[in-house]
Amino acid sequence: MDIKIGGSIQKINGKELSYRDFAERYLAKNEPVVLTGLMDDWQACKDWVTHDGKPNLRFFSTHFAKSKVEVAECGTRELTDQKRVEMSVSEFVDHWLEDSMDNHVGKEKSLLYLKDWHFVKEYPEYVAYTTPLVFSDDWLNLYLDNYRMHKDPDTYQENNEICCSDYRFVYMGAKGSWTPLHADVFRSYSWSANVCGRKKWLFLPPSQCHLVFDRNMRSCVYNIFEDVSETKFPGFDKAIWLECTQEENEMIFVPSGWYHQVHNLEDTISINHNWFNAYNLSWVWDLLLKDYKEARDYIEDIKDICDDFENLCQRNLAANTGMDFYDFFIFISRFSLAIVVQLYSLLINTNFESPIQSWSPTAWHLVFNLASIRRIALNMKSEGCLTGNYGILDLSESWDNPQFLKLCADLGRTYTMIHDQESRRFSVKEVFMVLLEENILRICAPEDLVKFIDFSVVKISASFGKENILLSVLDDTQPHVNCECEAKGDHALY
Repeated sequence: MDIKIGGSIQKINGKELSYRDFAERYLAKNEPVVLTGLMDDWQACKDWVTHDGKPNLRFFSTHFAKSKVEVAECGTRELTDQKRVEMSVSEFVDHWLEDSMDNHVGKEKSLLYLKDWHFVKEYPEYVAYTTPLVFSDDWLNLYLDNYRMHKDPDTYQENNEICCSDYRFVYMGAKGSWTPLHADVFRSYSWSANVCGRKKWLFLPPSQCHLVFDRNMRSCVYNIFEDVSETKFPGFDKAIWLECTQEENEMIFVPSGWYHQVHNLEDTISINHNWFNAYNLSWVWDLLLKDYKEARDYIEDIKDICDDFENLCQRNLAANTGMDFYDFFIFISRFSLAIVVQLYSLLINTNFESPIQSWSPTAWHLVFNLASIRRIALNMKSEGCLTGNYGILDLSESWDNPQFLKLCADLGRTYTMIHDQESRRFSVKEVFMVLLEENILRICAPEDLVKFIDFSVVKISASFGKENILLSVLDDTQPHVNCECEAKGDHALY
């Protein structure tokens, strides 16, 4: 079936792009872009590529041979994805080399595509690359460097991928390997950098993504180049796609909720990250809420005979989506405290004066982050989430917790780089001396998180003799871009 191409993706020089420009033009507007010039000093571009621009497979089999990786069989579908098998890197390289010398008919059936290799986690001392500045406000991976996402005692295992993985990946595939149509995990942003080779990308914006689903919005088209059933997918032929060819040493930014299908036009190695932050946090929450409602509806018929129906729904949500409501709530609560620490530390080291227009970009960024989290917490409250027995998150225990201290340090370092400011000291203990009152740091429900954020900004304002000024700014930080997600619904991107 022929698809309708309605345009291409813009390519710009990433070296000429500030973080603020990138945030305003692409994060806030949720638009894709290809960036050039950001990979010149990467070690991966030297070690992983031969002199003639091909993947240096021998380097991988020499240095990383025993690593266990997931490999997709491109010619075999399994449910909604390609069949996955586990093998060592050396086995994968051997298969690739053997396949490249075999010209038998039906070769595509044997193509393997190494995906989702947690290379950074496995080889932290081998610095293959540095994350570009415009992609560095990465709450997901900052958090997973210090905490586990999911700790349900019934499902927790030390090496469980859901519990302990990051979302930094290496992909390797021969010409012809590909990835079926999908939107990224958590509806996160992603970036993909071609170390060598070329990729063809087909994008569908969120406002049209309902066109690739069946009438019940359950099943998605697998391969847009196959014969797609008009009966099952009646809207498919109305979809207008954007096309992009990504060259070697180019990076592509994939926004939240954009469905895409990717084909390797040459033997290719790429580095990929998934991440989210204040700009697309609402996409993450909306996906969780949608998946929760689907999980609940799916087992609704056993509700009356189930002793703990809500917890069962949450366990199913964690298994299917990667986290449940409580995981997400702990995540945004800890980040709220880390952001408050950074904001207080910033203001105590600067001249906190009106007019607020004179505040630094970092101060505005931190307030914007709190406003985003606060809106999500209010939405969680309105949806009646976390009404069960989930326990208490006591943030007062964080002030001397090594994991939290490292999260604060990592966050501070990130914003120092993003806004090109001098590094500053921060004292978690000082902040806790300001915030420690009643039970404001003991959080059980979304309304408690809203109270914590409001209380924190009021106390910080009062500490500098500017009673309530931050709270008024927080209330005025309103979304200015609305974007449709999935088949329907609005997303506020800030």
